[in-house]
Amino acid sequence: MPVAAGNPRHGTPSLAVFGAVPRFSRQLHVGAPNVVDPEAFIQRLRRIFDRNRLTNGGPEERELEQVIAERVGVRHCIAVVNATTALQILCRALDWHGQVIVPSFTFVGTAHALAWLGIQPVFCDVDPDTHNIDPRLVEDLITERTTGILGVHLWGRPCDVDALQRIATERKLDLVFDAAHAWGCSSGSTPIGRFGRAEVFSFHATKWVHAFEGGAIATDDDELAKRCAAIKRFGFVGYDRTSTLGINGTMSEAAAAMGLVSLKTEGPILQRNRANFEAYAEGLRRLPGVRIVQPTAENRWHYHYVVLEIDETVAPLHRDLLQRVLWEERVLARRYFYPGCHRLEPYRGVGTHRPLPVTERLAHRTLALPTGLQMEPHEAASVCELVHTAFEHAAAVRKGLPELPPIEWHEPA
Repeated sequence: MPVAAGNPRHGTPSLAVFGAVPRFSRQLHVGAPNVVDPEAFIQRLRRIFDRNRLTNGGPEERELEQVIAERVGVRHCIAVVNATTALQILCRALDWHGQVIVPSFTFVGTAHALAWLGIQPVFCDVDPDTHNIDPRLVEDLITERTTGILGVHLWGRPCDVDALQRIATERKLDLVFDAAHAWGCSSGSTPIGRFGRAEVFSFHATKWVHAFEGGAIATDDDELAKRCAAIKRFGFVGYDRTSTLGINGTMSEAAAAMGLVSLKTEGPILQRNRANFEAYAEGLRRLPGVRIVQPTAENRWHYHYVVLEIDETVAPLHRDLLQRVLWEERVLARRYFYPGCHRLEPYRGVGTHRPLPVTERLAHRTLALPTGLQMEPHEAASVCELVHTAFEHAAAVRKGLPELPPIEWHEPA
């Protein structure tokens, strides 16, 4: 529960940056794990120990694959240790090489999955409204070395899948999607997971539904599914026969059990996410220069990402100063995805990148706020009050913040 701020330095606003008690007595993290029913997980864990089958395609993993495939509406799901490994397995199964077009405004793991296999990520700019890869720019990036297009459903909002598929079909390229943010979301009435050659989900602990750590490949392509399944198990297609270069990508039984429990307890998480999101949207809607990324009516969404755009040309504080104010209040808001993959190592300064003006702008404007089961709507409203106070006293904030030490990031426990 939040605590009332108090005891600021004389003549300064009631903000922790000026000596007030932080608004919250605990840290609020972006992506704090959601756990609804630990007892159900413990029961599954007991059954795992009774079977003495801890990994290597046990019944929990197989059940999870079946549930995911049925929920998405595809013939095949391959559960994997994490989404990065899932992307790498999929790239290998598709025999991608040369260059693959990918947005720069995404988690760097998307690009790393390509580069780790010797594939060059070709960074594309994104649409300013959706934050997803801009199909109008993709075609100009295609060369004789291009073997695929990798779209990312950022924040769980779908890419323009039809436009990307038209380009991929016309240019005879494979199209796949990084759906790490998008479990439980849809494009129109079609669930995410059914587009392109395949899609990859993440079930990392920071996602709204998780398996501690995990990922999955969803596809309707029978042969592609066979190749992915073999690659994830060292290339084995029989007891002592391999068919291809493989890796150990198997999900543990404990992780699969957590995934199954999370999938069966989605309801309370979605309800809390939506209530928190609505509190944020109401509390921030009149602030100058602040836009909250909204769902679209035709698509199903999980409300897991509360993402602001802070337009520094209109708002009285730019994004980084607001983040500093919130951190001092123990609201550990995060800037996503700063500074863009193309400005991170090992990609910075490598080759020639076309200008990415939208990515550059968003990287300096976006700020993600905490949500999930760790907090309640009245606490989201309290975060909004902090933003209002910071904006009302922007001049004092700008003057006082240079005295503060730099932010040090601490991962949530």
